[in-house]
Amino acid sequence: MKQALLTLLTLLAALACLPAPAAQAAEGSVTPGVTQALAVDTMAQRMLACAACHGKQGQATRAGYFPRIAGKPAGYLYNQLKSFQEGRRHNAAMDLLLQNLSDAYLHEIADYFASLDLPYPPAAANGLDAAQQQLAQTLVRRGAPERQIPACAACHGTALAGRLPAIPGLLALPAYYLSGQLGAWRMDVRHAAAPDCMADIAKRLKPEEISAISQWLSAQTLPSGTRPETSSAQSLPLRCGSVTP
Repeated sequence: MKQALLTLLTLLAALACLPAPAAQAAEGSVTPGVTQALAVDTMAQRMLACAACHGKQGQATRAGYFPRIAGKPAGYLYNQLKSFQEGRRHNAAMDLLLQNLSDAYLHEIADYFASLDLPYPPAAANGLDAAQQQLAQTLVRRGAPERQIPACAACHGTALAGRLPAIPGLLALPAYYLSGQLGAWRMDVRHAAAPDCMADIAKRLKPEEISAISQWLSAQTLPSGTRPETSSAQSLPLRCGSVTP
């Protein structure tokens, strides 16, 4: 609780430092210093508030909990912002920061972070033994058809870097974040637009499988310049409300 409060205060302090709307400058009520700040008002400057949790330019790291948002598909990022706004996802800081933002501005935020092409962090050891490695690789690449669990790669792309317009990449994310999200879906804490395919999949996974998958994904490498795959004519194995009509 204390850490969450500190994070929220940091975010609010960062937002307080953002320039005032340009309309104030037109009224002649700002000092030369503030006018100069307004002149350099950019989306990159406004999004510095996000760096408190998501890292510089949304790049994040493999450590900790908060996910990388740089380079994710814009459709995915917008869907997540709306999910926080509409109560399908919950985080005290995100709920507060997004509650009064318009749809148009949420799209601007999503487009900004999606446009960033930043290096991925180096690989990290995952601590899995050979059997756990094999289990994770099998579920990621082949799934478990007999249990109606599709391969992660079937939706998230062969390189697991995501698919346009709205499926996220799974690599270079903290293992704690990955397991936390799968666990939240499994326990009906996190939701997506119906039909909520990820909730269905997570509920079919065993806890030890979630742990193995999360650790394996977190340890994989991505070459610089890796981007989400373009939209494919190949149908998804499940209907997902966030990415299908």
